[in-house]
Amino acid sequence: MTAIGWATIETPVGQVSVGCSDVGVAKIRFGPPPAREVAGSSGAPDDLLSAARAQLSEYFCRARTVFDMPLDWGNTSGAQRQVLSLLAETVRYGETTTYGSLARRLALRDGRPAIGARGIGSIMGSNPIPVIVPCHRVLAADGLGGFSGGSGVEVKRWLLTFEGALPAMLDFEAPAVPAT
Repeated sequence: MTAIGWATIETPVGQVSVGCSDVGVAKIRFGPPPAREVAGSSGAPDDLLSAARAQLSEYFCRARTVFDMPLDWGNTSGAQRQVLSLLAETVRYGETTTYGSLARRLALRDGRPAIGARGIGSIMGSNPIPVIVPCHRVLAADGLGGFSGGSGVEVKRWLLTFEGALPAMLDFEAPAVPAT
């Protein structure tokens, strides 16, 4: 297993941890990094870890809509990698797609039968790099669908509202933009 270095930031949805290997961003977690990985963490260049932390902070301060970090897909299977990379490449900030639509796009791109909406949903639920690989932008045909990050679907709803893909609720608070 590749060693991963971790950094954390405080966000409007709670603590977010980013884990980087020497290849790129490998994991993002809502909450603290896993204790078993922190003890022996190393391997991530400090500049890569700092850049990942900075880009996530900029995103949550509305100063960034596109991430330009190298990603470490080593924790994903071939099918996960295909679906998640298609998602990251095609669904932009403030946009959404459905599980079924993403399945059809993958089938058209690869020229093979579609995985199916449920299969896409499972892959979204196992996404090791949420936010940067925006699984929160993938919706069910009849509503939000699920979300495995943070406190679940409420974090998904918050991220979509934050990006302008959903209308703001009365209790929505956008993060304050830091003074420059």
